[in-house]
Amino acid sequence: MGEVLDYLQGMDDAAVIIRLVFATVCGSLIGWERVVRRHSAGIRTFALVSLGSAVAAVLNIYLANLNGLNADVSRIPAGVVSGIGFLGAGTIIVTGRNQIKGLTTAASLWVASCMGMAFGAGYMSVGISCFFMVMVANLILMKLSQKVEENSRYVSLYVEVEETVGVKKLRKKLTQMGYSISSMNKTKDKTLAGTDAAIMIEVDYGEKHSHHALFEELNNLDYVTYVEEI
Repeated sequence: MGEVLDYLQGMDDAAVIIRLVFATVCGSLIGWERVVRRHSAGIRTFALVSLGSAVAAVLNIYLANLNGLNADVSRIPAGVVSGIGFLGAGTIIVTGRNQIKGLTTAASLWVASCMGMAFGAGYMSVGISCFFMVMVANLILMKLSQKVEENSRYVSLYVEVEETVGVKKLRKKLTQMGYSISSMNKTKDKTLAGTDAAIMIEVDYGEKHSHHALFEELNNLDYVTYVEEI
């Protein structure tokens, strides 16, 4: 095993090609996870980011080993890391309800580029470890995060209610349920019914509780048309 790793860390053409294949495959698998969850950047994007970073790392080592060339071995990796930041920023959007989407995809792209550079540089153990850590974060830690968020004491809601008395009734109902209303603001969003009022509410229950139970109760109110957590 040690001999194989030593070979893969070398600059033999076959070893370099194998490292590039590793970078491409691992990048595409990270992208596959994003596609399954219907996010913007997918298999090809992640594969190309990881492959490009690996090529940059290989090129960096190649230039540094050229006789008579005084190459800065940190310049190309630094450029890759900062450049991927611009690509990742393009996946982040802020919706009309002030929801921020795409942060995990942007972070995954950035880590995929670092993983690709590790493969390209021949640091196989770090590249493979990085790949597995990314998959753990995106598959396992995501479920843990959802569970924590689902049962937190704080809830941010987007609610569509009857224009006339719906807002007043909803405020009273939340107070009766034991919620402390931190803020309640009307928005200019178009509602499903057209005549309803769209409001964003931030509430604090004071202790951990199920958000699903709150949504079920609000959906059963005759003056509430639509409820969504934001």
